[in-house]
Amino acid sequence: MAEASTADVKKLSFERALEELETIVKRLEDGKVALEESVTIYERGEALKRRCEDLLRQAEARVDKITTDAQGAPTGTEPLDVQ
Repeated sequence: MAEASTADVKKLSFERALEELETIVKRLEDGKVALEESVTIYERGEALKRRCEDLLRQAEARVDKITTDAQGAPTGTEPLDVQ
């Protein structure tokens, strides 16, 4: 199940992954989750955190590639490929 869960995370947008991660954190902080489920959702949370970090690195790389022309307008940007 963990592999399928991780593969599914790789398709999420940054916003969706962050939203789900925040939900997991709240559930874990609440302390009303059984031990086995806590471990399972913690593992998913780790996968979501990695997804968010990857997407942030990609966005940062994209911003780093932006150049400007003589008028200060951005040129040479490359689309962010989140697939």
